[in-house]
Amino acid sequence: MRQYLDAVREVLETGTRKENRTGVDTLSTFNINYEIDLRHGFPLLTTKQVSWKNIVIENLWFISGDTSIDFLRKHNCKFWDAWADADGLVPSAYGNFWRHFPVHGRKAWTDDEYNAFNDQLAWAVEELKKNPMSRRVVISAWAPGNAQQSKLPPCHALFVLNVQNRSIFGNIYPKVVAQAAADRVPPPPDVMERQLCLHLTQRSCDIALGVPYNIAGYAFILELISRFTGLRAGLFAHTLIDAHAYTSKPDGSMAKFDHVPNLRTQLERTPKLLPQLVIDDRIQALSDVEALIKDNASTDEILGLFRLDGYDPHPALDFKVAV
Repeated sequence: MRQYLDAVREVLETGTRKENRTGVDTLSTFNINYEIDLRHGFPLLTTKQVSWKNIVIENLWFISGDTSIDFLRKHNCKFWDAWADADGLVPSAYGNFWRHFPVHGRKAWTDDEYNAFNDQLAWAVEELKKNPMSRRVVISAWAPGNAQQSKLPPCHALFVLNVQNRSIFGNIYPKVVAQAAADRVPPPPDVMERQLCLHLTQRSCDIALGVPYNIAGYAFILELISRFTGLRAGLFAHTLIDAHAYTSKPDGSMAKFDHVPNLRTQLERTPKLLPQLVIDDRIQALSDVEALIKDNASTDEILGLFRLDGYDPHPALDFKVAV
């Protein structure tokens, strides 16, 4: 993906050295923005191999709202292990606040009213069905009372769902008009349709490890919510507030955490065609995903419902996590 590689290039070329809580320095850049049109393919990085299984399982876990990592462990996804407590719980897990946000005004509502308001994800799906042109469909994972004390407060802090009227031709319509003129025939009318777009605001962005997962993960969320609401998936937009690459110290120490060499390797590789996401027809509503998790489906069964066709990436690259 050009957008991701451009972001990597910007971090490496303009980033300045910055210390942080991990003890491993970063090259840090402030405020990178880009957008990706999902009609051109599913944005899973091709300049290195990324685990599709981990993306699907992690985001289904988010959707479940569970704070226990048991579902991740069942499907051999280990990247949240470092952040779980002795009981296997992650209180700052994104889905916890997507589905159970601590809403103000609790005493004024019945239990049913409170549950309806604090489930942000379910509310967003229903609101988009009833009022698709709303500008208020916001889902936040950042709850100050939790985040300010968390071992790992949410990096992707909030996302906004927004419907836009967009051309079914996309950015090829000027070419269609030009070809019609060359052929001396009237151009076809430009037909507009409602498309669901998603904007992710991310406060902290590990450009080597986290960002490829974030792009694919939220594209997956967008495709799912599009299915739930009957709206075509359009643009995924991404704001990277502190975009950084981990690097060795000036004296050469911490070299095992240095992400810069393999990021440069990716910039030398030619991106390949994007794959296509195929969601099984049995997945039509948020409740279908919830049932899938509760029914204890196997990894193969889950990946059969969320199939990625045509993924042919360059070989994987090793990046060590700075915890």
